[in-house]
Amino acid sequence: MASITILGSGGFGLALAVLCDRIGHEVTVWSAFKDEIDAILRTGELKSKLPGVTVPESIKLTTDISCVSGKDIVIVGIPTQFVRDVCGQAKPYISPETIIVSTAKGLENATFKRMSEVISETLPDNKIVVLSGPSHAEELARGIPTAVAVASDYADCAEYIQKTISDGTLRLYVNHDVIGCEIGGALKNIIALCSGILEGMELGDNSRAALMTRGLNEMTRLGVKLGARPETFVGLSGLGDLIVTCTSMHSRNFRAGILIGKGIEADEAVRRVGTVEGYTCAKVAYDLAKSLGVEMPITEELHKIMFENKDRRAALRDLMYRPYRSETTWSD
Repeated sequence: MASITILGSGGFGLALAVLCDRIGHEVTVWSAFKDEIDAILRTGELKSKLPGVTVPESIKLTTDISCVSGKDIVIVGIPTQFVRDVCGQAKPYISPETIIVSTAKGLENATFKRMSEVISETLPDNKIVVLSGPSHAEELARGIPTAVAVASDYADCAEYIQKTISDGTLRLYVNHDVIGCEIGGALKNIIALCSGILEGMELGDNSRAALMTRGLNEMTRLGVKLGARPETFVGLSGLGDLIVTCTSMHSRNFRAGILIGKGIEADEAVRRVGTVEGYTCAKVAYDLAKSLGVEMPITEELHKIMFENKDRRAALRDLMYRPYRSETTWSD
């Protein structure tokens, strides 16, 4: 049995808490929001994030960040924009032996850093494992079979997390490409927003298939430029996560995209849906690609829709009328 603290009471954090508790681990969930903790204690669930899923009483709930002290594993399950701050709050209490697992999918604004890099800067004494792949919290919490990748610069840590958290519900595969797993997990949110826009515009399966295929090409192109392995992007943290996020109403990115496709302003769509990682990531990835000289036309058009008020129909037209070319690989 492992002693585990999960930072964040969002849907995925709670889903992992329920899973780890079911396996038999000692689980604590920390939240910065007392109202969420109180809601779970009062009703046995958090309807706003994971409706219909009972949070067992054996899971400890707290707003005291010192709950990370003496743990075998600390799972960082919070939105990307809060990762640096929360890890900084936890730093005085985390021992060097604790393995940190990052489930956040995004890039830090302004620095372009991946989440494992942010955590490493904040907690330099700890070993970090990245968990990424197609894993809707709503399904994982209900025991629907799920497979994801775990990646780390420390193979023994990745294997430890694989053995500790895997069960008949969640199957973990070790991947040695940390960069690829994180870039795949971040950029698929951009393509999922675009997929939702197509859905909102009432376009068809042909359009979405083209978007996902060419979107995967963009993801790979930027990832390889940053040092990732191209084969990672046809695995769980690339293609797998892309499929599930681009096609499911569980995906907040997809749902926000639908609203935008129907003509709702981007910031209003995000306000209605809640945390939409692709919204922030679209700007960060656009700026990063520009700085590296990487061509990412889908990301560029989404950036114009989201932040420059470009009409979605005009963006689609401009993509379709780009200069004709052969179907090329990620390296071209």
